[in-house]
Amino acid sequence: MSAIKPFVVIAGPCVIEDEGLILETATELKRQLGPQKVDFFFKSSFDKANRTSIDGFRGPGMKEGLRILSLAKEKCGVKLVTDIHTPDQASPVAAVVDFVQIPAFLCRQTDLVVAAAESALRFRRKLNIKKGQFLAPWDAKNIVEKVRAVESKLGESPDKDWLWLTERGASFGYNNLVVDMSAFQTMQKFGVPVIYDATHSVQSPGAGAGGKSTGGKRENIEVLARAAVAAGADGLFLECHPNPAVAKSDGPNAFYLEHVGEFVKQLLSLRALANGMPKLLPEAREGA
Repeated sequence: MSAIKPFVVIAGPCVIEDEGLILETATELKRQLGPQKVDFFFKSSFDKANRTSIDGFRGPGMKEGLRILSLAKEKCGVKLVTDIHTPDQASPVAAVVDFVQIPAFLCRQTDLVVAAAESALRFRRKLNIKKGQFLAPWDAKNIVEKVRAVESKLGESPDKDWLWLTERGASFGYNNLVVDMSAFQTMQKFGVPVIYDATHSVQSPGAGAGGKSTGGKRENIEVLARAAVAAGADGLFLECHPNPAVAKSDGPNAFYLEHVGEFVKQLLSLRALANGMPKLLPEAREGA
């Protein structure tokens, strides 16, 4: 049996609230995850451009945000992930971070996808594109084809697994998301690894107080993440915070910072168990 690829873990606060929070969480996550057999990337956003309300906290902006993230990389020894929202952000962000990310709501924005792919290739970074909650898993093939067209045009790639997709649930009626566990195998067939977004998948969009923020069902994080790992997810996206009750973004669905290491340890044990089980049914054939 071939060796299991390292499990990718993307973790950190939803948004950069201040320098102190970033250095605290990056240091603690490195302490908890450093000894484990994972490929860890620290994540936080410099701008949350898709807030529910005009009053929602968005972050410090790109210039200050990249300064703070660079400081975390230097002082804490972590690799970085952050979001971009417009094509002009792609190059300056790729110059700093190790993993450029496109949010789910923007996954079909062709100019953004092309700019992100070009910058990731130029700086030899990874690119993570979250599948929108409005897309079927098989429709993510079009996202991959856009990126591959850029790769073919430029004639280069940083490594075999430089492009990733992320599953973050699908809209089911109003203020609710569900996760199709077969989505991981479906999207992996496009030749890319697939991450499970364990915290955005338990959001209740627009269901916060007064309809001005996003609610969440934190109690479902553990069971759904375990199911995703058993279903073959190649990585985990987990927003966390030292005190989710006071987080300035996505607090209701944030995981507790103090428990991240133990949770990942549990998931790695489950992953090893699932990967050790022989497959009993043949792969479905195209057109069958």
